[in-house]
Amino acid sequence: MLTTLIRRELLDNLMTFRFAAAVFIILLLVVANTSVLIKDHEQRLASHNAAVKRYQRQLQEKKTYSAGIEKLFVHRSPNPLSIFNVGFDKQLGNEVRVSHTYVPSLWDARKHGSDNPFMDMFASIDITFIFEVILSLLALIFAYDTLAGEHERGTLRLVLTSHVRRGHILLAKYISAMLCLLMPLLMSLLLSVILLTTTSSISLNADDFLRIGGIILTTVVYLSIFYLIGMLISAATRRTRTALMLSMFVWGFLVLVYPNMILFVVPQPEAPQERRASAFNQIEQMWEEFDREREHFLATDAFPGKDWHFKIVGSGWYGAYLWGSPRHLFYIYESTIAADTLGKESEPKVPHAQNYFGFLGPKVIGTADRTWFIRKSALEDLFIQSANVERRYLKLSPVGLYDAATQAWSGTDLLGIRDFFDAARQYRQRVIDYFYDEEVFKARQWFSADKGAADWSNLPQFSFQRVDVNTNAKRALPDVGLLFMINVLLFIIIFLIFIKSEV
Repeated sequence: MLTTLIRRELLDNLMTFRFAAAVFIILLLVVANTSVLIKDHEQRLASHNAAVKRYQRQLQEKKTYSAGIEKLFVHRSPNPLSIFNVGFDKQLGNEVRVSHTYVPSLWDARKHGSDNPFMDMFASIDITFIFEVILSLLALIFAYDTLAGEHERGTLRLVLTSHVRRGHILLAKYISAMLCLLMPLLMSLLLSVILLTTTSSISLNADDFLRIGGIILTTVVYLSIFYLIGMLISAATRRTRTALMLSMFVWGFLVLVYPNMILFVVPQPEAPQERRASAFNQIEQMWEEFDREREHFLATDAFPGKDWHFKIVGSGWYGAYLWGSPRHLFYIYESTIAADTLGKESEPKVPHAQNYFGFLGPKVIGTADRTWFIRKSALEDLFIQSANVERRYLKLSPVGLYDAATQAWSGTDLLGIRDFFDAARQYRQRVIDYFYDEEVFKARQWFSADKGAADWSNLPQFSFQRVDVNTNAKRALPDVGLLFMINVLLFIIIFLIFIKSEV
């Protein structure tokens, strides 16, 4: 009996205009949008490759290590799965300087990418946004008259007189409608994947296809919620006009109003001035202690006085600076000479300079590492806390849960971006270890190229691999689980209302 009901409901849905419209609209929007997103990805990838080559060329041109370390950057390539959910992939910085003078964080990155605002405007609409807005509306349109329409026409009473279980009626309507919604979803995603796999600039591996499968699963669970909301309204109102009006109101509130309202209604926790000042003072004290040790070294060195550049005459040099502000909590201290050639009168002072920079390099690194722990804690409190508050409120809506889960599957969530900065910090440590092993800070090439230029050929190379699909699943499944629980709760409520209602 259940199979017969599903077949009847499925045929009724397939023969409707709304099914044809759903297939046409979703295929048109998804395929057209995928083409735009692929073009945008190619532009971003070209910009990334150009930046990598530019900085590699600039690094090779630097003849001293102290000058070259200023041009040592690592770059985050665009995520191909950002086509499904762009998340933070385009919002946050994608290049960061690697230096011994500070530990890079999410807030120290710069951004390069497409400079075409017209393209950026269209590329901000990803595939999950279409499912989130358009397909959820179609799910409600499929559901608003499922029970109310049959109640008005009297067909529901006729079916129940045939001793058909009410639970079977609900299951048949739910399964048939979800199958109809799955058709445009799967067809559009299949065409998108075909476009992606035939594009030379995008390469998808097995894990990527599993991630896309996770996005499909999340989308199905998300659409099921909106269909069940429409069915609930249909069961409670028993009138198609009322059900349609309420369905449009609920959809507009959940999809359009609530996510934007959160940005204005939820109070933004202001970063306590005391927290900023405390972090600033702690970091400043660390650098002041470093400066006292540096001055003490110069005062007790064999070379008389506190002249940090030892009156070495060269073609150019970089001075000492300490810069920081409570707003950015970003500190650098560098004391460096950089010269292509040295005068004859400077030659006796070179050993003193080598001894000084051999002392200074590790001191700078140690102080930068200590200040990193203060910066990390302060920046988390000042910036991440407010973002987490917004995301918690957004997750009170299925839209927020769906967006968070698809970002996690795509690797474009905040954790996915922070993985890159973890890799950048690990690479910085590898560079520092290389400098220690090669005794770069003590080398003449640190500040002068007159006896040979810096050798960049053996410098460790940066590589960044996205986390495996199991990690993506661990990040996404809690939100998917909440979406599934909402489905179960809605179905139970609908069942209780339907079995107690009079026909």
